[in-house]
Amino acid sequence: MQLKDRRNRVRDIGTPLAAATCALLGQGVPGAVSAQELAPWDVDTSMLLYSESDGRVRDVSLTARARKEMREEKFLNLTLAIDSLTGASPSGAMPANIVQTFTSPSGDSQYTVAPGAQALDTSFLDTRTALTANWEMPLTRLALLSVGASLSDEYDYSHTGVNARLARDFNNRNTTLSFGVALANDTISPVGGSPVALAPMLGLGASANKRGDQSKDVTDWLFGVTQVLSRHTILQLNYSLSQADGYLTDPYKILSVVDPVTGNPVAGAPGSGLNRYLYESRPDARDKQSVFALLKRDFDGDVLEASYRYMTDDWGVDSHTVELRYRWSFGARYLQPHLRFYQQTAADFYRTVLFGGAPLPAYATADHRLGEFDGVTLGFKYGQATASGNEWSARIEYYTQSGSASPGSHVGALAGFDLYPDLNALIAQFSYRFGRR
Repeated sequence: MQLKDRRNRVRDIGTPLAAATCALLGQGVPGAVSAQELAPWDVDTSMLLYSESDGRVRDVSLTARARKEMREEKFLNLTLAIDSLTGASPSGAMPANIVQTFTSPSGDSQYTVAPGAQALDTSFLDTRTALTANWEMPLTRLALLSVGASLSDEYDYSHTGVNARLARDFNNRNTTLSFGVALANDTISPVGGSPVALAPMLGLGASANKRGDQSKDVTDWLFGVTQVLSRHTILQLNYSLSQADGYLTDPYKILSVVDPVTGNPVAGAPGSGLNRYLYESRPDARDKQSVFALLKRDFDGDVLEASYRYMTDDWGVDSHTVELRYRWSFGARYLQPHLRFYQQTAADFYRTVLFGGAPLPAYATADHRLGEFDGVTLGFKYGQATASGNEWSARIEYYTQSGSASPGSHVGALAGFDLYPDLNALIAQFSYRFGRR
């Protein structure tokens, strides 16, 4: 499992630090529990719905998290997640003044796109099942060790991973230093095989441009410090490094090859009935570094949470994320507005189109996720504790994204098309937590 901060939620082991954290989260200070008084399972369940505009990607996700003190101060954490994705995914091809025909990833069928329409692959369908297990235990009075493993499976992707994290208190338990590492091995089994980099799309039943399964390895490192600044304020700083090696290409993404003057698609191989579309190519290694800062401040029961993340990688992508939450408490209820700004530069090899007659680059992708774009998320969460001590919450958010095509792409007929359409999405989630005493 890749080492993720899950919004860098503070997990502390010292009494002052835990007290401040619990105050900020609106919880009580955890007390010592004897072996005869071990708490029952603490279970958190949720259902998330994600729906993009214009009939694009839709995701239904069910998640269950369970935590239990198995022995005194030793905890087992389990998570089961099931995701179902459907809809239409952008293939990477650009609009044209003519009807465009594409071969599906399996090679068994073809689909067409109307003139001027965005090229969407409507065969997009995926179901993922993921399981994680984590064991926490104190090493000393001031140190906590966490080890875990993860598995996930999709029809064209499988993942196995292990992780470990060590946290230690200093400075009268007002400072916590943490170190984490995660190792993952993923196997990619694309429908129809993995395309040869920058090979042309072929007609029905042709497989000369495909190869077998691929794999990648990912190593993540995390270094963090959490500091109690005052009785009401906590600051967390993290540095993370992610190193990926292997097959990092999206096997389902393609690029349009167009005439550099007219902007019209270049014809493909004779007899194929297709225009010239090339499968994308990405480097086989990627190093990402990020720094993260989180400030939590308690205002007489209300909690302000502000964070900033900067990420940079050796593909040329730089991103900035600013996130704000404010939790208003009303007795057993709370309301939490949420605002998130995201800005990203394009990868060095991002190309909206390739031009016929020009030498092919070593790497190229038209995947919008590696392009230059801005994203804004706005929403709120409402939660309420029940009379039995359980808790439910509902969250709704709206996401909007706008981006830019690579320079020099609006040639000829392409000048009349939106080469990076805006994306809008609605996110809704319902959660229920029970088992707390």
